[in-house]
Amino acid sequence: MTDQNPVFIPGPTNIPDRLRNAMHLQTRDHRAPDFVETFAPVLRDCKRVFGTETGEVITFPSSGTGGWEASICNTLSAGDKVLIARYGMFSHRWIDLCQRHNLDVQVIECAWGSGAPADKFAEVLSADNGHEIKAVLVTHNETATGVKSDIAAVRQAMDASGHPALLFVDCVSSLASMPFEMDAWGVDIAVSGSQKGFMLNTGMAILGVSQKALAAMETATLTRTFFDFRDMMAANANGGFPYTPPLQLIYGMKESLAMLFEEGLENVYARHHRLAEGVRKAVDAWGLKLCAQSPELYSDTVSAIYVPEGFDSNQLTEHAFNAYGVSFGIGLGEMNGKAFRIGHLGSLTDVMVLSGLATIEMAMADLNYPITLGSGVAAAQEYFRKTASKNCA
Repeated sequence: MTDQNPVFIPGPTNIPDRLRNAMHLQTRDHRAPDFVETFAPVLRDCKRVFGTETGEVITFPSSGTGGWEASICNTLSAGDKVLIARYGMFSHRWIDLCQRHNLDVQVIECAWGSGAPADKFAEVLSADNGHEIKAVLVTHNETATGVKSDIAAVRQAMDASGHPALLFVDCVSSLASMPFEMDAWGVDIAVSGSQKGFMLNTGMAILGVSQKALAAMETATLTRTFFDFRDMMAANANGGFPYTPPLQLIYGMKESLAMLFEEGLENVYARHHRLAEGVRKAVDAWGLKLCAQSPELYSDTVSAIYVPEGFDSNQLTEHAFNAYGVSFGIGLGEMNGKAFRIGHLGSLTDVMVLSGLATIEMAMADLNYPITLGSGVAAAQEYFRKTASKNCA
């Protein structure tokens, strides 16, 4: 019966039955007229979630990592300089991907638990008089540390520097869960995926691409075939794909968008904030600390939580799974063994979150953590009780 337990990892997230049913379909002809009628609205409606009217949505059968690769290989050339800050595992992996593509990667090292350093970006860009830096890469929501960065502040820093670099943003664990304003923030490529806020299986990279980024294709010389924007957009214009599409995911995406719009995006964001606040109340009650250094950095989709000195977070997550059949996020990179993560995004309610808090409390109590059993659950319950009527109104 453990397959009935929700997961509390930062993704892939729990899949609602409504979406599982939408994806549970027989093979269909992806060149038939009915597929065209399904796919075109998906691309159009995704633009609302990205917060763009002027950009294009491009999808690939891939995870978010493929979206990262697509973003750089369509817009940059070998030897181009890019600027990125390392403050978590996913910014680190984007750095590695760029280096493997023979880009000149200028890295700003930051403490894990901090966010994108807009002020340091401004300093570097202001000093780049020859405009050698072609792109600034930012992770909006650093899943390893539970940190949300201020993308608008990064754009303001770029504009204040008068720098023409492109702005690429990883929003894999934030899109469809927290506000994202591609046009207002001046984002040129936003990279997301199907398996988090959209509540689907892994397998579709979803990109929002600005007209400025599309224009950069004219001079970009990095090799691309599978991830070629031109091939995909040309096929999409006729309602199809340049190769076999992830048919079931596209039908699932149609239903996912319907669910998001029925709830209302603002309500979706409010729900995520409320659930995250409940988790944070529990962390305070346990006497533990978040990896995120300050409240303005707190993510509404994942909380990374330091375990006390002398404890191993990997042992905690393993025990929670082995004893109670519930998965929590392990510590990644510098957080390995030091922190565990509670994912609170996608298809979740306050009742489900309370079950996760109760489970991790039991696991901590089993391992003799210095917590009071029930304290975190009670703190979250009190918060959810006080906010329930407003949330349901």
